[in-house]
Amino acid sequence: LGQTFQVASQEATKLSLAFSRPPLPSAEDCRKLSEDVQNAILAVATVYYWLPKGQGTTLRKMVRDATTEVVEGMIQLTDTILNSPVESLSQEQLISTGGVWEACEQVSNLPRDNQAAVASALAACLGVVKDAVEEMEHALVEGQDPYGDIMEDEELGFRGNRDTYWSEADRQLLSSCMGLMKASKACLKKVLGAVKAYGKADSPEHIAQLDDLADIANEISPSVDELALSMYPPVNPLAVRLNAAKLASVLKKALEIAKTSHVCPPSEEGWVQFLNDAVDHNMNKIKNFTQGQL
Repeated sequence: LGQTFQVASQEATKLSLAFSRPPLPSAEDCRKLSEDVQNAILAVATVYYWLPKGQGTTLRKMVRDATTEVVEGMIQLTDTILNSPVESLSQEQLISTGGVWEACEQVSNLPRDNQAAVASALAACLGVVKDAVEEMEHALVEGQDPYGDIMEDEELGFRGNRDTYWSEADRQLLSSCMGLMKASKACLKKVLGAVKAYGKADSPEHIAQLDDLADIANEISPSVDELALSMYPPVNPLAVRLNAAKLASVLKKALEIAKTSHVCPPSEEGWVQFLNDAVDHNMNKIKNFTQGQL
């Protein structure tokens, strides 16, 4: 894969240089250039298809995404050349050529097996959830207007509307939602640590278990985002409860998948139980706060 990416990068350079100044390449040179570009891209795609699915769907998706970027970069470069005047090297052409180089250089950062791929996927999910937790914590600072960063509408004048603020009851409910969001962050952090410490890509069963962890982790961050969005005023307690229940369900499933996989030896079961209890505790508080709304 590294070799084919390198060849694609070289062909992009050759193509760009040939059309960087007059005179235009001859018809024969154009045919040779386009053949070389096409062969380079076919080689990139072929090597991707050689990667066995049994090596892990998470790994395969990352390699596919990197391969797609190279192909799309070359298409963009070709389009730019076709649509640019030949008098001089255009800024667009320079940017497009650099884009292909960048896409081709990505191969050195690709994970070498499914354990590394899943660790990378979990780290990305953890980053998104961390951001969501921090943003919500910042908004919930006592007395802060969650819409303070939005410009006031001149026609509407001062926003004295209760719908832009949290009541005391809202804040009690939201503190338990924050507990659930923090449990999400802790869950991803712990699973990532376990994958790094104990994850193996040495058998079909272990590879499949790692993919299951990546799949469920991909459900956590959208569920956290949905809950966070429903927490902004005006708060609909039932919508909050529904989104909290969805997140709790995903977290319980993630913890169950982790517990029954090879990344969770008996020494790791303590945190699984602790986080399960934390999810139940916060969900029960949310149910109590919203019981009167049912």
